[in-house]
Amino acid sequence: MPLTVLLVDDEPLVRAGLRAVLEAQPDITVVGEAADGAAVVPLVRELRPDVVAMDVRMPLLDGIEATRAVLRGAERPPKILVITTFENDEYVYGALRAGADGFLLKRARPEEIVHAVRLVAAGESLLFPAAVRKLAAEYGSSAARAALERAALTEREEQVLRLMARGLSNAEIAADLVVGTETVKSHVSAVLTKLGARDRTQAVIAAYESGFVAPS
Repeated sequence: MPLTVLLVDDEPLVRAGLRAVLEAQPDITVVGEAADGAAVVPLVRELRPDVVAMDVRMPLLDGIEATRAVLRGAERPPKILVITTFENDEYVYGALRAGADGFLLKRARPEEIVHAVRLVAAGESLLFPAAVRKLAAEYGSSAARAALERAALTEREEQVLRLMARGLSNAEIAADLVVGTETVKSHVSAVLTKLGARDRTQAVIAAYESGFVAPS
């Protein structure tokens, strides 16, 4: 089955460019488009895309509120990839904290766009870990420290979270810790559950905001 994508951007040229890049891939299909975040929830319910690639700044409903609406309104929410002009945009960090799975720069090369969509869809590694780290350092706070302490992660789970924050995939974490990939998946699942995180992006943000992992 092809990977299905919904494009949401108020600029027709941006949508056309993304569609051309993605549909050049045999395993990716663009199933729909929207010009504003206000149209996203009904389209997600109708089209059930695997990934929503969505501009973070739109006139009626921005990417932050649209992300929240999708996660509230969909029984099986898609992965959300927010699109931005600037990687240090506070809107991007707001969208990531609201539940978006990653972000993509509008100036990205075609191969980077395709890689971002596939990576976010797979959900097994962090997209642009250095940029997420920079955003967390700039916009984050220490308010999450108590929540991470309450999570009571085991020593192994703490190791896994640190490696997740470095952007390692499950297979790379398994190689680093010399354990099986299924074992790593079990640890990642436990980390997400204990932190109340939807995905590894949310877990890594919590790790940086709490000071558990220091931005370098």
